[in-house]
Amino acid sequence: MRAYAELVRAPAALTVLGDTLAGAAAAGTALRGRRLLLPLSSVALYWSGMALNDWADRALDAVERPERPIPSGRVSPRAALGTAVALSAAGLGLAAWAGGRDALAVAVPLAVAVWSYDTVLKDTQAGPLAMAACRGLDVLLGAGRARAASALPAAAVMAGHTLGVTALSRGEVRGASPGTARAVLGGTALTALTTITRPGRTWRHRLGALAGAAAYAVTVGRAQLAAVRDPGAGTVRSATRTGIHGMVPLQCALVARGGSPRAAAALALVLPLARALSRKVGPT
Repeated sequence: MRAYAELVRAPAALTVLGDTLAGAAAAGTALRGRRLLLPLSSVALYWSGMALNDWADRALDAVERPERPIPSGRVSPRAALGTAVALSAAGLGLAAWAGGRDALAVAVPLAVAVWSYDTVLKDTQAGPLAMAACRGLDVLLGAGRARAASALPAAAVMAGHTLGVTALSRGEVRGASPGTARAVLGGTALTALTTITRPGRTWRHRLGALAGAAAYAVTVGRAQLAAVRDPGAGTVRSATRTGIHGMVPLQCALVARGGSPRAAAALALVLPLARALSRKVGPT
């Protein structure tokens, strides 16, 4: 089971739970009843993408990361691919059960985007944009097709952050260029400003959004500033890990801004758990 936990980067899935919460809050539709399954649909689709990533990268990982589950022989390529297929099916099934055709209309493009990224687009110039599209669609899953337009600003914020993290993560093995690190840091500052400049519904909502955006800017920005000063592989890996965990305070800001400060406060409890579990199973 540990090998499969490493294959799907299991603890990192905690950073996707807030996507659908942010989308639902932006659309004014609370996650109740069956719709509470939407975050689990996100988790299943995220895990499927991680398993598929390792299946697609198995030859490269044999050289650069031989300790990964497939090149080390702990998980066979066939089993990894089967895991990706099963988790994709589970994610789509959960979306259909939770929101019917309205949710499935977003979940299907999301699954297609995940598979397209891992099998075709990842190593191309469009790779970071494809990953950003995955995260944006995940936010829209919380709103559903009917209310997707109202959740587009929140989806754009999460997609923008994901674009930067993905671009920087390409230097995890050989290091990144100083220019890339500076551009990503600038994007983080812009993301934080965009989050707090859009007004919330009340002062409590605005205060919650400000707190989440500040936590995001300080933690992620500090790690990325270190990568600007030293864009070596180790520093870039650390900044990427922090960027992944930084999804949570950013989601908290969006959820609070959308009118659900209590849900944002509950979501904030995910971050220390994700950080603790990442010491056992790395998120990158």
